[in-house]
Amino acid sequence: MSIYLGIDSGTQSTKCVALDLTTGRVIAEARAPHTLIAGLPAGHMEQHPQEWAAALEQVIGAVAAQIEAPRVRGIGISGQQHGFVPLDEQGAVIRPAKLWCDTSTASECALLTKKLGGAKAVIRETGLPFLPGYTAGKILWLKRREPEHFKRLRHVLLPHDFLNFHLTGQYFMEAGDASGTALFDVRRRRWSAKVCAAIDRRLLGCLPPISDSRAAAGTLKPELARRWGFGADVVVSAGGGDNMMGAIGTGNVAPGVVTASFGTSGTIYAFSKQPVIDPRGEIAAFCSSTGGWLPLLCTMNVTLVTEQMRQLFGADHAAMEAAVAATPAGADGLLLLPYFTGERTPNLPNARGVLHGISRDNTTPGHLMRAAMEGVTMGMNYGLQRLGELGIKPREIRLTGGGAKSAAWRQIMADVFGVPVVKMVEDEGAALGGALQAAWCDAARRGEKSDLAALCARTVAVDEGSRCVPEKARRALYRAAQARHDALSAALRPFFA
Repeated sequence: MSIYLGIDSGTQSTKCVALDLTTGRVIAEARAPHTLIAGLPAGHMEQHPQEWAAALEQVIGAVAAQIEAPRVRGIGISGQQHGFVPLDEQGAVIRPAKLWCDTSTASECALLTKKLGGAKAVIRETGLPFLPGYTAGKILWLKRREPEHFKRLRHVLLPHDFLNFHLTGQYFMEAGDASGTALFDVRRRRWSAKVCAAIDRRLLGCLPPISDSRAAAGTLKPELARRWGFGADVVVSAGGGDNMMGAIGTGNVAPGVVTASFGTSGTIYAFSKQPVIDPRGEIAAFCSSTGGWLPLLCTMNVTLVTEQMRQLFGADHAAMEAAVAATPAGADGLLLLPYFTGERTPNLPNARGVLHGISRDNTTPGHLMRAAMEGVTMGMNYGLQRLGELGIKPREIRLTGGGAKSAAWRQIMADVFGVPVVKMVEDEGAALGGALQAAWCDAARRGEKSDLAALCARTVAVDEGSRCVPEKARRALYRAAQARHDALSAALRPFFA
């Protein structure tokens, strides 16, 4: 009879789903938008955390109105990774949050790498390098660029932790999202005192202690519980980063399952029982929010690119789908390097997009839109190939995100990746993951045995009607296109410095 709410606070909006654990079905959902701060210099991407909190309250209220509110027993929150939320001694936000897609901290990352003794030394210490997307460089940026704000800093939270704080009043962090800060030793699941000291000697004291991913962040504030008609003991679970929660929501909680998220950015990740450390630092050696590890690749340009191309031609999604499906695989030689906002894998924060192979025959809207879909997919496949070299061999890939809704794009994915792909019945994987983690946490709080994999098996389902398998001739064509894509990217890197 219990209901659990899952929240996904992303870059563009906040979603909430209500999971009825008895039936294993999502019975209500709601969404509210929030916006990026406009007018910032190139490379700066920021949001007001207060907007996330307002959207959070809006979607919970909307869902509570659709369900039997007293049945709600827990809430789990997924949030965009790496964002830096600086709070003062009273827990007030000091300045807007710098986001995962902010690339303004490249010089701070270079400085930290030098202070730690070089890239290899950094990976030995933490398991992953300092990249502009990660939180560590953002904190040093604040110290160097806004010292008056840094002096007020007393608490460092990530976006989902800030929303947990908003709901419970507790400062809390778990290993999954913490592992994406570059302040964290992913092998030993603890803060790196060496990295923290390289930024500032008092930083370690600004970080919450690391808690188990099954632990509760706290209990919902009484005034919020009364407002929404919930009981007095609603648990707020640890939550996690959007990829960690997306893993739970796609059943990616045991070895053998691989998930790909085609949203604003793109990620591919797999569960592992041991740390998967990439000596080259291209694959993120994250922890999961389930007690394991989550080796992950991330590209910054996916639906961000395809949507911009669609809007360029004034096409709706149906027209874009038809145009792409009618255009030959390989777009008659037109190739896009989709680095519209720099790139993370490979690490090219200053890169920009390139169209290569333009001819009189391949400049139609269909060619350009197909080249966009193919280019971002090959960008993700660059990282998937590296995952393979580290021992992650997918048999199929489960898809989430807006890109998974396109049948034409799913076939491109299958042909580029070389394995079957299938989308999920419940597309809001990160929100569903939050609800499942909340149920797992609530069971532990009540002293009940509960296996997360079994919970996922009851509630997570793939949409077999969406399954696409690689076609032999197209697979060969895309192998050649991938080699060209990778070679062009490598050749142009000196110009992206």
